[in-house]
Amino acid sequence: MIKKLTILSVALLLGVFSYGQQIPQYSQYMINDYILNPSITGMHDYFEVKSNNRIQWVGINDAPRTFLLSVHGPIQKMNMGLGGAIFSDVTGPTSRTGAYLSYAYHLKLSPSLKLGMGLSMGLLQFRIDGTQITLRDDGDVALGNYVQTVYTADATFGFNLYHKDFSVGFSAPQIIGNKLKFYENQEATRSSLARHFMLMGSYTFHVGDDINIQPSVLLKYVSPTPLQIDGGVKFSYREMVWLGATYRHDDAVSIVAGYTHKNFVMFAYSYDIPMSNLSNYSSGTHEVMIGVRFKPNKKNKSEDAMPKGPAPDTEGAESK
Repeated sequence: MIKKLTILSVALLLGVFSYGQQIPQYSQYMINDYILNPSITGMHDYFEVKSNNRIQWVGINDAPRTFLLSVHGPIQKMNMGLGGAIFSDVTGPTSRTGAYLSYAYHLKLSPSLKLGMGLSMGLLQFRIDGTQITLRDDGDVALGNYVQTVYTADATFGFNLYHKDFSVGFSAPQIIGNKLKFYENQEATRSSLARHFMLMGSYTFHVGDDINIQPSVLLKYVSPTPLQIDGGVKFSYREMVWLGATYRHDDAVSIVAGYTHKNFVMFAYSYDIPMSNLSNYSSGTHEVMIGVRFKPNKKNKSEDAMPKGPAPDTEGAESK
């Protein structure tokens, strides 16, 4: 019994204080980078819908579970992008649910280089279910035997410099840093949304006409924790099948595989192998992504591109 309580305590402490759990952790950031940086909004010439589902630390009771649905795409004639996302992140008796809308403007710096600048804003709900917690003191005023809920606004801004072969982006989630007050008469609190800072870059090497190799790095920082470094590489064949791996410093190694059918339906799976002391209690983490791309109708695009002149004089031709 004591061992189980110790494991649960460690898991909850990690969920409260670690970087990955105040903002949901994703292993497939190379495949769905929109969820990290709003300046990605509308970067491609198609709309895409993606669903990420993550089951973390299998084998530990009440471990985090994260579910996300995102959509974004371009308004090409205006060099803009619009998008949105909803997510739910549940850790035992605590949960965090949110909805965001994002906007980005893409500035053309040269024929092959663009700068995306984006902003997302949304509403977050934090919830603590006291009925799932056994307290030592039943009359504890800090946490009652009922559900407590608080709402707050949130915002993220970012920019992304990109080319067909590389990209470098920066984003700052939870930039507002709002405080969370679960009681109306709560004047002072140390509970707040910590400001995070992310720097992400990738480069694509083309090996012949069919194979691409894409190394990437993701740096994440939130005070007062140390800088967290994720490094990875993805190998793809004809942009249809891919296999990759990432290393999250002092945390886990992730193996990622995926498939795209006719550049339309996408599927990806990743498995995280824990490298910390959690490996004594957890068998790993599973994450599944399903996505759909909606490309513009090529026929309509070609018709729009055709020069429009006066209609032929068919009546005159017949009379002649």
